[in-house]
Amino acid sequence: MSAGDTRPIGIFDSGMGGLTVMRAIGARLPKERIVYLGDTARLPYGTKSAETVTRYAVQAVRHLRRYDVKAIVVACNTASAVALPALEAALSPLPVIGVVGPGARAAVGATRTGRIAVIATEGTVRGGAYALAIHQLHPGAQVVQRACPLFVALAEEGWVDGPVAALTAERYLSDIFAGDAASRPDTLVLGCTHFPALAGVIAKAAGPGVALVDSAATAAEALAAVLEARGLAQHAGGGAPQFLATDAIERFARVGGLFLGQEVPAGSVELVDLNQ
Repeated sequence: MSAGDTRPIGIFDSGMGGLTVMRAIGARLPKERIVYLGDTARLPYGTKSAETVTRYAVQAVRHLRRYDVKAIVVACNTASAVALPALEAALSPLPVIGVVGPGARAAVGATRTGRIAVIATEGTVRGGAYALAIHQLHPGAQVVQRACPLFVALAEEGWVDGPVAALTAERYLSDIFAGDAASRPDTLVLGCTHFPALAGVIAKAAGPGVALVDSAATAAEALAAVLEARGLAQHAGGGAPQFLATDAIERFARVGGLFLGQEVPAGSVELVDLNQ
């Protein structure tokens, strides 16, 4: 059997949150090699303008092309929400997979009542990308959105449980999930790849009976389908992932394991400059 296309997959995020997507891709496609780039010097993207996010994202994915990647996964909800068309144009004909579309499909598949809450960064909420994608799949859905920017900072610091995280989640979510089960959302989309690290405190604040949805597993399935359809899948081999970051590589290695689900070895993260 041929090894297939042995070039790596490139994954890009504004920081370490996209490692949750990398984890899902590694589980779904264990034979594939991965190059992960976190733009930690310019985190967070969610508070920046669409024009700035687009410029940063285009710089990042062009840097990934230096590694001869065969596909790009934009594991950043903000960049997926505002910059995907620009990224597709910049990288054509390289396939580019975002996380908003897969996340919306997962939410529509999970809801029983059509009442869906989306928590995300300011930029993702402001652009309304999740609401649009959900309504395209489920026109009758009732979607409420909430920007939760402090979750990004908490996740990047590794403060994913304890009183600070719990109180922040309660402050953000208590009014959305107030009332009885017949009127509140039954599905909550974690519309930022940093948020799954806080899933425990988020689930507690949302209350029982609420399905938490993140785009990682669905994005991995979307990538697998694209690779097979284009004859790009790798059937043998694999190899250690490559980690790139634009700042704070020691902290990336120290905290990254919270997102990846396994240790990021010290010294394994390469510092890169996207302006070169």
